[in-house]
Amino acid sequence: MSVRSYGVLSTYSPTQCGLAAFTGAFVDALTGPGEIGVVPVDFGRRPTVGVVAVVDSSDPTPPPEVAHQWERSDRRGAAAAATALNRFDIAIVQHEFGVYSGRDGIDVLETVRALRVPTIVVLHTVPVTPTPQQRTILEQLTRNCAAVVTTTNTARRRLIDHYPVDPTMVRVIPHGATDNRSGQPGDQHQPISRTPVILTWGLLGEGKGIEWGIDAMAHIADLRPAAHYRVVGQTHPKVLARHGESYRTGLRDRAQRRGVTNAVHFDARYLADVELYRLIRQADVVLLPYDSRERVTSRVLSEAIAAGKPVISTAFPHAEELLSTGAGLLVDRESPTDIAAALRRVFTEPGLAARMRAEAKRIAPELLWTSVGRRYRDLAAETLRTDTKLATA
Repeated sequence: MSVRSYGVLSTYSPTQCGLAAFTGAFVDALTGPGEIGVVPVDFGRRPTVGVVAVVDSSDPTPPPEVAHQWERSDRRGAAAAATALNRFDIAIVQHEFGVYSGRDGIDVLETVRALRVPTIVVLHTVPVTPTPQQRTILEQLTRNCAAVVTTTNTARRRLIDHYPVDPTMVRVIPHGATDNRSGQPGDQHQPISRTPVILTWGLLGEGKGIEWGIDAMAHIADLRPAAHYRVVGQTHPKVLARHGESYRTGLRDRAQRRGVTNAVHFDARYLADVELYRLIRQADVVLLPYDSRERVTSRVLSEAIAAGKPVISTAFPHAEELLSTGAGLLVDRESPTDIAAALRRVFTEPGLAARMRAEAKRIAPELLWTSVGRRYRDLAAETLRTDTKLATA
């Protein structure tokens, strides 16, 4: 039995957040033609996808794929979201704490309990030490869904080890990435004879660890040619609403105190994909200096590997898995000296950068949205066939 229609519950464009960006690419992957040589189950007829978008206030002109908008302030919003999702063959719930209304986003449970179609939940965060309410939410979500997806093996192990979930329900499907592997300027390796470019991108806010990258630049100021560190991305809208640009201002002040103002460049734009991928291709190294120990996955990491870029990252689970075969180097959290030592190796150790690029390109195919979309379509078809949605607990 093929899936003719998908209902996807998540934040969505024009909302600017990591989950909305993921869902935009996810929707394209569900409706796309898939990998070359793979014949669609329905012989070319693409399924329809309707997004139930979680919003602070309704958009009068939402994207055409948005079938319904759930305003967080609407007391009847959770029930209305379920009604909208029940019009599709299958529901896919993107879950991140705090996305939905109620403390820790607990109102998503009302929606899931009211669903009458087979449901898949995608868990973007699986904390080892959840609050009691976070534990309740994850336990109820997994109990009321037919299948559970995590984006890393680490997240799957966490879920099975720390929560009462049937291991056979839990699948690992990686975070998708855009195909930027070949045919683009800067794809071929060139000896670093120009200014080396270190790139960090994404919505800015506390916990991204940019300060440690800035400090590291002071430790490699002696390198010739001198490296430049590009920090690209606007401040997260929620951070901006609460604290303004204080974090970015603090980073600029830090660069000045460290004497690296000329080596650290901020670009406060939220870039369209085409421009962002051009910047990624121009980078020599992608740096992920995140502070969080709970972060399970990262779109930035997936996109960097898919583009064939060497990565230096703190050791969060997604990085430990993807970089374990040599596509990048892991460093300690909050350690400018570790970051600097890793950068120095990439820029000066003969052959290292080339080996990292080669390994990134080797593992990239399984991360591409074409592959990821196929795996979700296969799981959805299996779920619809078996119709294993559990009764409401």
